[in-house]
Amino acid sequence: MHPFFSSKSIFLLPKFQNSTMTIHTLLFASLLIFSFIHSCRGGNKDRLFTELQNLIEVTTKPMQDGVVLEAGKDMVTVKWKLKSSAKVDADATFKTIQVKLCYAPISQVDRPWRKTHNELLKDKTCPYEIVSKPYDKTPQSLDWTVELDIPTGTYFVRVYGIDGDGHEVAYGQSSDEGRTTNLFSIQAISGGHVSLDIASILFSVFSVVSLLVFFVKEKKKAKLEQRE
Repeated sequence: MHPFFSSKSIFLLPKFQNSTMTIHTLLFASLLIFSFIHSCRGGNKDRLFTELQNLIEVTTKPMQDGVVLEAGKDMVTVKWKLKSSAKVDADATFKTIQVKLCYAPISQVDRPWRKTHNELLKDKTCPYEIVSKPYDKTPQSLDWTVELDIPTGTYFVRVYGIDGDGHEVAYGQSSDEGRTTNLFSIQAISGGHVSLDIASILFSVFSVVSLLVFFVKEKKKAKLEQRE
């Protein structure tokens, strides 16, 4: 009998077939998952910002007027409520309120990663969430401390009304339609935060040393294997 068709090879054949079937099953499952995710995203694909109703009144007041706010230190008071001009039950579909920090046009110039896009899934105007909470019909207020990871720039605040499916159905913002009024500026953290700088340096040094130790060990191991 040919070695390929030995009893041992025949015994292993079903295992090979099972492995192939497993791979096919995994590929099929992956395809299904990808299709599901794509279909879910497709449901939001054509949702446009210009189709949302401007139903929410939003105001912001920095703790210090006319002063550049320092990240990690200064605060902004954000207030929002349903507009008095809105129809009765205009907020009937609201389940969640999402408050976001948004770039003003002046801080988007030559920065495509901050680009405004009418298609909500592609819009990069408001990347920072301030808070997301269940909708309350009564006027709301929040004192928000500027977070440490906020970059230097000029900003406004936008509030979205979210329905039960997680879709934006209405909005309001602290600036005008052109996003040029009622703006405030933020200064990112500087080199004065010594502890953060030291931690970053130590982590970098540790990473380099660990990499060198790994290569030395691998080189010694390879030499020992060659001698054997």
